[in-house]
Amino acid sequence: MLLRLRSSPSATDLEVLERVARERGYGVRFLDRRRTVVELERESARAQPGDRVAFEDLAFVAGVLDASDAPELAERTPGREDTILRAGEAAFGGPFVSLAAGPCAVEDEECLLEIARAVRAAGATLLRGGAFKPRTSPYSFQGSGREGLERLARVGAEVGLAIVTEVLDPRDVEAVARVAEVLQVGARNMSNFALLAEVAKSGKTVLLKRGQAATAREFLLAAEHVLARGNARVILCERGVRGFDTVTRNVLDVGTIAHLKRVTHLPVVVDPSHAAGRAELVPPLARAGLAAGADGLIIEVHPRPHEARSDGAQAVSPAVFAEIARAAAALARLDGRRLVVGRGAPEPAAKAGEGVHP
Repeated sequence: MLLRLRSSPSATDLEVLERVARERGYGVRFLDRRRTVVELERESARAQPGDRVAFEDLAFVAGVLDASDAPELAERTPGREDTILRAGEAAFGGPFVSLAAGPCAVEDEECLLEIARAVRAAGATLLRGGAFKPRTSPYSFQGSGREGLERLARVGAEVGLAIVTEVLDPRDVEAVARVAEVLQVGARNMSNFALLAEVAKSGKTVLLKRGQAATAREFLLAAEHVLARGNARVILCERGVRGFDTVTRNVLDVGTIAHLKRVTHLPVVVDPSHAAGRAELVPPLARAGLAAGADGLIIEVHPRPHEARSDGAQAVSPAVFAEIARAAAALARLDGRRLVVGRGAPEPAAKAGEGVHP
């Protein structure tokens, strides 16, 4: 491991560095005369996932230049293949691409059933829908709560789709886990470490969304909170970060999608709905995410967006979702992968003359 120290480290700083290194099984070798570039050579048989952070947390360490011999659990090490995670009929990672779709919020059961049938027919293998909604204003619709979970359970069972839904409160994890195959931790809760601990203990797949202003490193460390508690079933979700322009709701960070696919073995999916904030921008952002290497999409769908009580402006129609599914299947094939569809459902085929341009 290579460290860069802040300029002119004191004798006390160097003593602390040598002590921490010794405790973690490393020898210290300075590579420059100013003693600011340090090579830590592992003397013990095996590095620990927390080795990198142990040095990053020291006040006189400016940064870790290379931590390749001290990998964290989310890190892709040499020879490590993609983690493939399955939930119901969905599969994410490796050669598999899957789609999750449904309304932003669970409202009446009839509408939810209509959406579920439409997205399954188009190629979705997970039904998304929020029973608990974290809204910016306390006066906005906060979701239908436990009743919404019951609706999700009934509709999912009838249509044959596994459920992905958000959990906001550690006290609700058990109830949500009884219904959902995938527990979503939203952007506002990426750093809610008590919640991350509880969803980790559930043993269910955790779909972790990137915080609105989180760096890629902070995002991966949030995932590490789940992994370090023994739950290896983590899917990362890029949903856009906060920018200064109002053209889109958020800025979809396509570069970070490609970066994550290089540095982590975990599946990465894209939420183009929250990035766009506008329904007409969802299809091109969905294609961009898949072209960058994403393992799936999670998309808001509603047949009558003007009636939706939450984020109707970014919900696409079932017909547009079907177009997205066709493009996803084509893009996956171009990349040597395949779109996973439910049993008995054909892979969406491109219409004649329909191009696939990310």
